Amino acid sequence: MENEDALYAAMLARDYRFDGKFFVGVRTTGIYCRPICPARPKRNNVEFFPSGHAAEKAGYRPCLRCRPEAAPNSAAWIGTSALVQRALKLIRDKEALASDENAFAERFGVSARHLRRVFREEIGKTPKRIAYENRLNLSRKLIVETALPMAEVGFAAGFASVRRFNHAFRERFKKPPSEIRRAKRPADLPMVLSLPYRPPFDFGGLLAFYARHAIAGLESFPPGRYERVVSQDGKLGRLGVSDDPAGHRLLLEYDFPDTAAIGSILNRVRRMFDLDSDPLLVANAMRGDKVFSGLLAKRPGARLPTGWDPFETAIATILGQLVSVGRGRVLVDDLVRLQGSDAGIGLDGKPIRLFPAPSVLARADLKGLGTTGMRKRTLAAFSEEVASGRLSLDPAQSVEGFHEKLLAIPGIGRWTADYMALRVLGHADAFPATDLILARAIKAHSPEAIAKLSPWRGYAAILLWGGQSHTLTKEKGAKP
Repeated sequence: MENEDALYAAMLARDYRFDGKFFVGVRTTGIYCRPICPARPKRNNVEFFPSGHAAEKAGYRPCLRCRPEAAPNSAAWIGTSALVQRALKLIRDKEALASDENAFAERFGVSARHLRRVFREEIGKTPKRIAYENRLNLSRKLIVETALPMAEVGFAAGFASVRRFNHAFRERFKKPPSEIRRAKRPADLPMVLSLPYRPPFDFGGLLAFYARHAIAGLESFPPGRYERVVSQDGKLGRLGVSDDPAGHRLLLEYDFPDTAAIGSILNRVRRMFDLDSDPLLVANAMRGDKVFSGLLAKRPGARLPTGWDPFETAIATILGQLVSVGRGRVLVDDLVRLQGSDAGIGLDGKPIRLFPAPSVLARADLKGLGTTGMRKRTLAAFSEEVASGRLSLDPAQSVEGFHEKLLAIPGIGRWTADYMALRVLGHADAFPATDLILARAIKAHSPEAIAKLSPWRGYAAILLWGGQSHTLTKEKGAKP
């Protein structure tokens, strides 16, 4: 890696802004660490790697103290193929690779053999091996941070037997699981998991955005906290997310009856709060622009808001066409009241209704919903595309292909497609240029200036919206 003296200085300073952006291999011990590790090896005893996979390819094993697998993900694959970047994103979001490697590879238009070859060339590991190690990384997190029994830890990580789990864990971390758990934790305390991020982090700005778009009954916002009713595989639970700025991490309070859901819920929270963002890259892209550098100075560490569930977010986007944010939120709440299923639990004395599934909305009677007939038909058509599998909401897909499929649905125009690319896919370069506020910014600031912010124009959109949140409306007659 270039500028290794600068990397060594960042390591000595334990600068959290570089956490996950590079890793340090220590020749004398054969381990590799995060740059925030308390260890202080000598300069001539270390070498640097852009990713944990690269360090392991060179023969290093992960540090048991700083836990490199817990670091925020980074753009470690810059310079590698778009195919690998998309596949890695899908492997991470899906937590584990499906047993059918051919079906997985077909999602990218290649064969399983070709995908394995490209992965070996660029990373040194196959997709299946990376997914396998992700499961073990999750198990170590649960051992260190929770009081879950070892059998439940193995099950949550996807292992069918304790024996197989113990063998795999020892093979990867060179110690049995029982030696990793340093301290006993009371089993009756709430399960709290840490999710690290690179500072600065505009947690308050994200909460404010989500509060403006909240789904009544499912989401709530006590001071400094996000709370959510969770439904997965027919089971219900709750979670809460708060910020620990001193530790550069979010704290996830997890209350769900199925430990097998821990991995997918962790991934959802990471994505919802954009925890793998690199604020330095965004700030550097905006440094030469007085307007955007000024906006960023007011909201350092701005993040892309996606949402808990991509289908919920997409439906809210359709209902929000040509109306104010407040009116759109009312329509979403009405939709849940009319078509949502009874959760069987209550909150503050009120019954909770779950968000309707795509298959339900595709055939729902929406006569009582206070929106136009055209919008109701768009809701049904969009839901049918999702329910049938013809339209994926997977963030790892091609943005261009996603746009093309959306625009083929009657009632969905450029604004809706661009806005969904930002909030459903989490595409960092999405910029809904026909939005009222963003169109004004382009007119005042020039399209060329906006274009120079690529590939971070999504963050520019968030800063502009945040600066004028009191006027977040859509003018009648504007193109959706």
